[in-house]
Amino acid sequence: MSEDFNGNTGRAVPADRLSRLFGMGRMSGGMAGRALASGAGQVARGRRPRLNDLLMTPANAKALTDELSRMRGAAMKVGQLISMETADLLPPELAAIFARLRADADPMPPKQLRRVLEENWGSDWQKRFRRFDVRPIAAASIGQVHRAQTKDGRDLAIKVQYPGVRGSIDSDVRNIGGLMRMPGVVPRQMDLSGLLDDARRQLHEEADYIREAEALERIHGLLGDDPEFVVPRLQPDLSTRDILAMDYIESQPLDAVETGPQETRDTIAARLIALVLRELFDLGYMQTDPNFANYRWQPDTGRIVLLDFGATRALSPALVAAYRALMEAGFARDRAAESTAMQAVGIFGADDPTRHRETILDMFETALEPVLSDRPHDFAGSDLLGRLRRKGMSIGAERDFWHVPPTETLFVQRKVAGTYLLAARLGANVALRPIVERFRQAQDRRAGKPPL
Repeated sequence: MSEDFNGNTGRAVPADRLSRLFGMGRMSGGMAGRALASGAGQVARGRRPRLNDLLMTPANAKALTDELSRMRGAAMKVGQLISMETADLLPPELAAIFARLRADADPMPPKQLRRVLEENWGSDWQKRFRRFDVRPIAAASIGQVHRAQTKDGRDLAIKVQYPGVRGSIDSDVRNIGGLMRMPGVVPRQMDLSGLLDDARRQLHEEADYIREAEALERIHGLLGDDPEFVVPRLQPDLSTRDILAMDYIESQPLDAVETGPQETRDTIAARLIALVLRELFDLGYMQTDPNFANYRWQPDTGRIVLLDFGATRALSPALVAAYRALMEAGFARDRAAESTAMQAVGIFGADDPTRHRETILDMFETALEPVLSDRPHDFAGSDLLGRLRRKGMSIGAERDFWHVPPTETLFVQRKVAGTYLLAARLGANVALRPIVERFRQAQDRRAGKPPL
């Protein structure tokens, strides 16, 4: 097993602040230099270029994507958090960058991996394992996952954090914030400070594997006996702040289900939709990252495997109540109540232009159409997303009036929107009203209200 750690595959993660700062400086300097050269060329040809057109060139977009992918950590993740509200309001080039950054990252080289394992488990850590696969089964922005088997027979998934990620979060967020404030990237009047502060806190949470271990144990306690889901068990003796050890669960990726029986795809989508409502209204505790890779399928048991709890967060009772009020206002088709609830949720602010508020309410009522219908919703075949995009274009065109909702709201919205896209990717057909009504009636029973 030790020979496997001498390979040269993978891409080293810049582990110290100086090298990460150098990478950011090289990236921003390169972007400015290419913009200057392009602008000089256009001036020579008698054109008057716009600065944002010079910065968001294909060459700069590729350079930015490559450097953020190389650095991983907060540099790779923070742009995704900033873009959560809606990619439609970002310049197309920047939206494309964030889309590419959601793909799998390059793994770190075996020698760098070994150093992390030795720092956390000691130099003799291999004595505890019968097998440790050096090639990861998954690699993302903050860490990578390996399969291993201990000497006592436990089959495990070992999540290893990239070195330097946690210590570089503050500087990475600050440097990425500087890039985002370059002219033409985000609206001039948009204040990113609050969102960047929230992103910094969220990244510190996701990089703390002790916190994720606690979330894993809590979710296992809430859903571990559920016949529809499987949650891995934490292995505390091998878990540290940089390493998270859990059961390896035999399952298949959802990609394998995309061409499977329609009934299976419908079942998976319906369960995940119900899980969103359960997290929001019953548990007040939500895993807010609906990445396709965070769910897997067990065909032999018919259960969904839930993975990755770094983005799990408790929801405030006030936000849950506001979403409950919004749901009831939507079912009652009470536009005034919808507006009040929308403001309480934080979707728009009290000072937002009336035309924007009306557009957002129109979009909400459009999005509610499949929920109010008794017929199954064809997620893949529906034109709903296209209609919502067209309605939102008027807001996107006036980017100086952007309103950034509270981060807690953004994470809930990300979970809802991401689950819709997941159902669309599965090509699912699901009747939404019975699922939502089930939660409405359960809430009413707890509140002592008569049945609907």
